[in-house]
Amino acid sequence: MTIKHSKYKNTGILFELLVRQITADTLSGKDSSATKILKKYFTKTELGKEYKLYENFFKHANSSEGKANVVLNTIIEGSKYLNRSALKRQKYNLIKEIKDHYNLDEFFKTKLPNYKTQAALYTLLEVYNNDDSLNPSQIIENKTALLEYLTNSSVDKNNIKENVMEEFNNQDKDIRSLTYKILLEKFNNKYAHLNNNQKLVLKEFINSIDSTPKLREFYNTKVNEIKDHLIKLNKKVTDKAIQIKINEVMNIMPSLSKTDKVDNDHLVNLLQYYQLVEELETVSK
Repeated sequence: MTIKHSKYKNTGILFELLVRQITADTLSGKDSSATKILKKYFTKTELGKEYKLYENFFKHANSSEGKANVVLNTIIEGSKYLNRSALKRQKYNLIKEIKDHYNLDEFFKTKLPNYKTQAALYTLLEVYNNDDSLNPSQIIENKTALLEYLTNSSVDKNNIKENVMEEFNNQDKDIRSLTYKILLEKFNNKYAHLNNNQKLVLKEFINSIDSTPKLREFYNTKVNEIKDHLIKLNKKVTDKAIQIKINEVMNIMPSLSKTDKVDNDHLVNLLQYYQLVEELETVSK
């Protein structure tokens, strides 16, 4: 999903347009409503906090590439601490109040010298704060534009691309690790505790996040071990109905081919297979 820029939601643009409106009203000898609006929405508010991020960005023009990267990363991290719901509400109320005092078309008609840079910064912050809109190519384009503004020179887009992809890979690890922690909690709730084989499976899945071939080999090895174990246990079972069910389970335990990807369903299957083995061992004793 691609985030679209909106000048109605861009904090940097909203602030700058209000300042320009105050200037225009003052020169015309009017009592400027924009002054009250500016104080109301940018003093001790989430909007004010976000504007500080925009302000700090533009303060660091003509920086070295190293410093520019630090500035941009600091601003991105700072944006993650804002209350997004409060920010959204304040922007809505701000536009509503501007509309009550000014013609919106005329208000937003003013051309700003750094409009494209403001738009790039808005889009980048929105992408990083919207889990459904993480878009590597959009991040790369916006980061390139912003770093070129800060350094006043061209930057190597390949370096940015490598950094962004590394960032996404690390994020995938974190997300997947969190998934397994949640799965672990669910199994703990259901079975009170996992057996050693189940813990081994979880550990291997977490440690092999970026090694699909290794994980696939581990899965196939475990499936074959479980099948052998079930065959031995099935001989000890006297109930014909249970024997039939065990055979059915073994028939739906196929090995993965070289093109198959290991996903969360395979993890759950292995955990359940080991739970079955444990229960059968208990029964056979």
